[in-house]
Amino acid sequence: MPRTAHRPSGRAATHVALLLIGAASACPAAAAEPPKDPFERVNRATYAFNDALDRMLARPAAKAYRAVVPQKAREVVSNFLANLAYPTVILNDALQAKFRDAGSDTLRLLTNTVVGVGGLFDPATHFGLAAHDEDFGQTLGVWGVKTGPYLVLPFLGPSDLRDGPARLVDHFTSGEYYLRYSKNKTVSATSTEYALFGLRFLGIRTELLSTDEALRQAFDPYAVMRNAYLAHREYLVRDGNLPEETYDDPTGDSGGRPVAPPADAAGAAVETAVAVPAEAPADPSLPDGRAIDAVAPSDGAPGDGLPARALPAAAGLEDPART
Repeated sequence: MPRTAHRPSGRAATHVALLLIGAASACPAAAAEPPKDPFERVNRATYAFNDALDRMLARPAAKAYRAVVPQKAREVVSNFLANLAYPTVILNDALQAKFRDAGSDTLRLLTNTVVGVGGLFDPATHFGLAAHDEDFGQTLGVWGVKTGPYLVLPFLGPSDLRDGPARLVDHFTSGEYYLRYSKNKTVSATSTEYALFGLRFLGIRTELLSTDEALRQAFDPYAVMRNAYLAHREYLVRDGNLPEETYDDPTGDSGGRPVAPPADAAGAAVETAVAVPAEAPADPSLPDGRAIDAVAPSDGAPGDGLPARALPAAAGLEDPART
């Protein structure tokens, strides 16, 4: 039976790290097919560049931001930026024919802007107006546009041929873009835009700090990032309603019954291996004294269900911010 999941607000980069643990591991069907990565050589080089830049600049800045700015203050900044980007959500609600969500999100935007002092606070959630997460890449996916090849963008992180160009539409529909038309000449529009981007980046990268160790220990961090991103984007496009998968028994003897997914399915838990010691003890309860096989967890590399770290906030900045 399909599942419906409510998605919290945030851009794509935040999504990849914070929601993927559930999306990829609980929904292996999302990445049952091998990922399309014809540009893997170039993507890996770009990933290495992004990762080096992240280690030198982004991660230290995020740790300093977390240490200096109190949690409540960071929440206020996050609320303001989410509210500023919310017109994009409303537009894509309508483009996906989710008119009820569009009406609810419009009311949410007005409530947080007026009652929440320009979006600094989030009274709409307390009033029962749930936050959704939509962007133009999801809209294209809803109407049947495939993701295309996987891409790693310099500075921005994981994306694909569909979602990468779609970010331009998101940029032009966000409230941040229209700040450049402010009549206030005291502070230039460009400076304001860069300042907002920096705050958004710091907030997202700070939230991703908890995933750093898991990604560092992965056997192939690039593959973890890629599979995690693609699985999560599929999860968002389908609003959490992923089809149930039936895995065929390789022997052809399953009788149509679902069997355990293959070990390399996206989101699989840490693999286990069956090891038989060289001199396993005999079981006296067995008539011929056969040895008992010992089952122990393997030391295999973490699977694709591990959270991914996106460099910088825009990675899926996406992001990855809403249903």
